Amino acid sequence: MAVVSQEAINEFEALMEEVDESLKRTFQNVHQGYPHETLTRFLKAREGNVPKAHMMLVDCLNWRVQNNIDDMLSKPIVPVDLYRAIRDSQLIGLSGYSKEGLPVFAIGAGLSTYDQASVHYYIQSHIQINEYRDRVILPAATKKYGKHVNKCIKILDMTGLRLSALNQIKILTLISSIDDLNYPEKTLTYYIVNAPYVFSACWKVVKPLLQERTRRKIDVLSGSGQDELLKIMDYSSLPHFCQKTSGSSNHLDAYSENCYSLDHPFHQLLYAYIKQQALILEPAKPIKHGSVHVTLPEDADEGVIAKTLESELEKLKDAGGSPESIKDLRIHDHKS
Repeated sequence: MAVVSQEAINEFEALMEEVDESLKRTFQNVHQGYPHETLTRFLKAREGNVPKAHMMLVDCLNWRVQNNIDDMLSKPIVPVDLYRAIRDSQLIGLSGYSKEGLPVFAIGAGLSTYDQASVHYYIQSHIQINEYRDRVILPAATKKYGKHVNKCIKILDMTGLRLSALNQIKILTLISSIDDLNYPEKTLTYYIVNAPYVFSACWKVVKPLLQERTRRKIDVLSGSGQDELLKIMDYSSLPHFCQKTSGSSNHLDAYSENCYSLDHPFHQLLYAYIKQQALILEPAKPIKHGSVHVTLPEDADEGVIAKTLESELEKLKDAGGSPESIKDLRIHDHKS
């Protein structure tokens, strides 16, 4: 891993001052108040090479602008049954936090089927979880633990892995590329647990597709990895597939046991947050073009008409809309 100097960060920062305003705006959503730390991540991803790191970050910011990534958390996947199907076939969830305050994400790599929706929806879901992690989970962890938390831990469960999983290599490569190019250095370690005998064969195919810096972070643990993982996190933060012991079972609530499920608090909060953001960003309901409907009482005199118009125009102003010109204003006199 490259050691990043302050000189390199300063040079990188100067280059970023020259980018377009649209890129500077989306960069704020990327760095979340920690620009130097973010520049350091991209520098590490390019072995400390400033021009390459700059190109990587600019490409990332352009990708964000072109694909409206800043608004991704205001685009709920609907109907909810579709989102539930995605959660049942793209297994990922937040199981807890490490002793150092890093979020622990559980991933059901062996049992994820990616067969209940189009690739587009799985990619959208993946990006939304990334954005929610970076804009909500990590800032909350930073506040809670009193130090900057900008990485997570991922535990990949290989239970149920079959050679047929290689049929999903296209979507897995897309997801891996998105993370490598646009969310570099966000994962401290990838722990692989419950690896069956076919894992070695699948690994030979997948390994060359990963960046070298990603491969260096992968740690294959024996069995469920419980003993090793308990060195860095409490038992309550272990994913359900790491808590299993022979001859016994945990008596946890169903939603707590399965952090993949839409019914788990993490996914409930995530989905509610996205729906809330959608409502916040939803534009005011458009008024019918060229028409403002005002009901006037029968036999109304000019004074009443003036007051009624004034009242309705104030309502229109408060709603954030207004006729484009006086000729667009039409009054409909409904006699009762």
